[in-house]
Amino acid sequence: MENIILIGHGSPKKDANNVEMVGRLLHQAIHPGCSKGCVKVAYLQFAEPDLMDTIKKSILGGAERIIVHPFFLSSGMHVTKDIPEMIQQAERIYPDVEFVYTEPLGIHEKLVHVVLERMASAGFKAPGDIEKRSFEIISDKIDLSSFPPEQLPVIKRVIHATADFEFKDSLVFYADAVRAGVEAIRTGKDILTDIRMVKAGINKKLLKKWGGKVICKIQGKGQGTKGKGHKTKAEIGIEAALRENNNIGIIVIGNAPTALLKTIEIFNHESCIVHRESLPLLVGVPVGFVKAIESKALLSTQKFPFITNLSRKGGTPVAVAIVNALLKIAEGGDK
Repeated sequence: MENIILIGHGSPKKDANNVEMVGRLLHQAIHPGCSKGCVKVAYLQFAEPDLMDTIKKSILGGAERIIVHPFFLSSGMHVTKDIPEMIQQAERIYPDVEFVYTEPLGIHEKLVHVVLERMASAGFKAPGDIEKRSFEIISDKIDLSSFPPEQLPVIKRVIHATADFEFKDSLVFYADAVRAGVEAIRTGKDILTDIRMVKAGINKKLLKKWGGKVICKIQGKGQGTKGKGHKTKAEIGIEAALRENNNIGIIVIGNAPTALLKTIEIFNHESCIVHRESLPLLVGVPVGFVKAIESKALLSTQKFPFITNLSRKGGTPVAVAIVNALLKIAEGGDK
């Protein structure tokens, strides 16, 4: 059994000690629907629990391998001295447990996107030519002439979001998928996501223009991790949303293969809870090694609108990029 521990600095201001939120998002990203405490948090100062207590709790819970990630921006004294010394102490106390210590957040190109998002929320508009130039580079690097024109904005935006040209060959579209997605947006349909991270990345300002909203039921109040028949939280959330909301036009699954399999099952069931004549566009791009590629392969054989990719790659960035590309097309800003 493996546990991950995110360790933050801690602050006398209680509201600032929110590494738990990051831990929950990380847990959901790597173990969708899991109810075990695979990801834990700790603090160096001013807040509890501390690292040694969290390590002890992990080991008592059966962890044989513990990955410690310093949730710090730079390699200061805490990262290079204090935390390693604590881990060395734990190694002496628990010699049969494997400890792995990672690099801090450090300098990473994705942090630039986070900064730009924060600036945008404060009213700053990043120069449009940066994105424009990125799309030009993509067009120069690969030949997309064999693809239908309506699919190009989606393919380019996925590559732009991931910096991975392999998506050119792995993305698969139902013949009418892009049109179905754009029509759903323009008619004010809602977008249902499997997890909150996907919901957070979708451009709600563009969607709101048409009257739609983004919803996610996986974190719904009172929902357990397991339901009847051992359903995961993702499955329960998708099924509940489809029963409660008849205005869903796009379903976006970026992380939970079980949610994708459940949605396909719902769409093909004789007593389908959504109208067969107007099934939502299903964007299914879960990432991982367990059921991810199998669920996407099954989706690629369906007779309703879908967008997927036939590889183990995928996840939140891909799901968000596909939907935001559809939103840009609906707005008339396709590239």
